Amino acid sequence: MLISMQIEPALRALSDSSRLRVMRLVAQMELSVGEIAQVLGQSQPRVSQHVARLVDAGLVERRKEGNSVFLREASPCPIGDALNRLFATAEREDADFSEQSEADRNRLATIRDAREKEADRYFARHADEWDTLREIHGPEKASEEALIAALADAPIGHLLDIGTGTGRITELLAPHASHIVALDKSLDMLRVARARLQAIAPDKVELAQGDFTNLPFPAASFDTVLLHQVLHFAHDPALALKEAARVTRSGGRIAVVDLARHELDELRTRHAHARLGFADATMAKLLAEAGFDPADPVEVPGRELTVKIWSATRIAHPAPQEREIA
Repeated sequence: MLISMQIEPALRALSDSSRLRVMRLVAQMELSVGEIAQVLGQSQPRVSQHVARLVDAGLVERRKEGNSVFLREASPCPIGDALNRLFATAEREDADFSEQSEADRNRLATIRDAREKEADRYFARHADEWDTLREIHGPEKASEEALIAALADAPIGHLLDIGTGTGRITELLAPHASHIVALDKSLDMLRVARARLQAIAPDKVELAQGDFTNLPFPAASFDTVLLHQVLHFAHDPALALKEAARVTRSGGRIAVVDLARHELDELRTRHAHARLGFADATMAKLLAEAGFDPADPVEVPGRELTVKIWSATRIAHPAPQEREIA
């Protein structure tokens, strides 16, 4: 009976050819109403009506990001797999449908290109800053390999990438995780990350806006939580780690990739670092107080500064900390 209650409104919503096209688009990548309108060649108000029907039927879900709203295939989608098989069959056997699908893919490629160009413009405006930071943080390849090795002893599972920035680490870990939420406070950085991650299936990665001191997720939501080169921006690292602990499941893991303690004070003024790295003893204390059991740190020396990877396991508590999500 429950399945019937889900499928019937879904089939009614899909009785319109435009809504079928919308479903195929949002199954490939997150899109705004304006971007869908661009592909369909329809007005935004009309597309909004189509989207509303699909949302009401449980086929599409909305995700707010600042003042923008992005649309994706609902998870779980009651008839997602069946719909994909239907699309594939129709494209093989119906020449008109195949031609329209190809045109939609070409327009979707135009949107992908536009996002990538916007990301390139952002990096061009901040080229000096990014080049300096890359040099300071040491050899990226060595740090990435060390991070993968540090997480290799157990499945990554459902991962939260706090402060995803460009999305590089989400991209790196996507093959190893079952699902990733890439979170950043900056809408500019989320636009950059979206351009980078748009080739990954939308059911594998989702982007979210939020602050690491007030994560917009229920308690015990993630198997693994990652803070990559972000904790040195925290004026209260203890609060950020306690929030990370709140959303980590018992037995889950955290990995903090950041700078070892240093004296390069110019990073405070040039790059808004609130902390000049962390000593091992300090990080171990912070992790333990947050509710983690720290492991031995991993060191990755750089030209100027040393990168450390501090990992830890979430300790089970008889009364997990809960907080209502606004």
